[in-house]
Amino acid sequence: MAFLKVRKAVIPAAGMGTRFLPATKATPKEMLPLVDKPLIQYAVEEAVAAGCTEVIIVTGRNKATMEDHFDKSPELEASLIARHRPALLEIAQSVTKLARVVYTRQCEPLGLGHAVLQAKYLVGDEPFAVILPDDIVDSRVPCMKQMVEAFHETQSSILGSEVVDREAISHYGCLDCTTDPKNPRLLDVSDMVEKPKPEDAPSLNAIIGRYILTPRIFEMIEKTKPGAGGELQLTDAIKALLQYEKVYGFSYEGKRHDAGDKFGFLKATVEFALKHNELGPKFREWLKTQQF
Repeated sequence: MAFLKVRKAVIPAAGMGTRFLPATKATPKEMLPLVDKPLIQYAVEEAVAAGCTEVIIVTGRNKATMEDHFDKSPELEASLIARHRPALLEIAQSVTKLARVVYTRQCEPLGLGHAVLQAKYLVGDEPFAVILPDDIVDSRVPCMKQMVEAFHETQSSILGSEVVDREAISHYGCLDCTTDPKNPRLLDVSDMVEKPKPEDAPSLNAIIGRYILTPRIFEMIEKTKPGAGGELQLTDAIKALLQYEKVYGFSYEGKRHDAGDKFGFLKATVEFALKHNELGPKFREWLKTQQF
């Protein structure tokens, strides 16, 4: 069998971002800035760091600013050149050179599985990454790069996973799994449960917003019946995939921030600001002067 590589990444970004209203009434949630970069750029940069050369962003209505962000801006570049601001010009131009970014639309909000399905004909017959921009993983080696290295070893679908508190497991897809004896970060998945009650959870290994999937997943999504709210759940489709192929969980190294939640977004902002090369020292000193 030919050795398979992950060359494409799918980033679902069609949600309405209602948890951040009114900020997201006219601005896509994915364009909210985490310090000085929008959430969607962190996802694209992670895909590129993992070796992906094509990024497929699944968009919806009122998401044009995301497309503009990764496009050239002749007016801005001309202004920066005229004002002799080469450093800022380099920042503006570097965003357009990250990867080949293409777009497809999800016309109705029918769930994560449905969003991934919209990329079927752009992905083709090859494995691909899925990165949810709400989940920001701060790590020395980018999370998806860690997973791609594991994929090279397994040549099988891989789901990002972390251990969560028992009372929190009901908010996640949960893996029924055992640790691979050859690689302690790999989890051999036998089943998965979507948002189980804490007392019924087969483990505390939650599925987080990072996936590497084989192209057979599209067939599984198409056969999956809508669940709660009429949505196609990606977890249900992966569970069906288990009948045909091996699926692994992967305990990544790094700290995840739930940037799709207001409190999680604020915590991520503080931590990323403290690590920022330019802002970090000044921000740390300012925090020390505050009375909370």
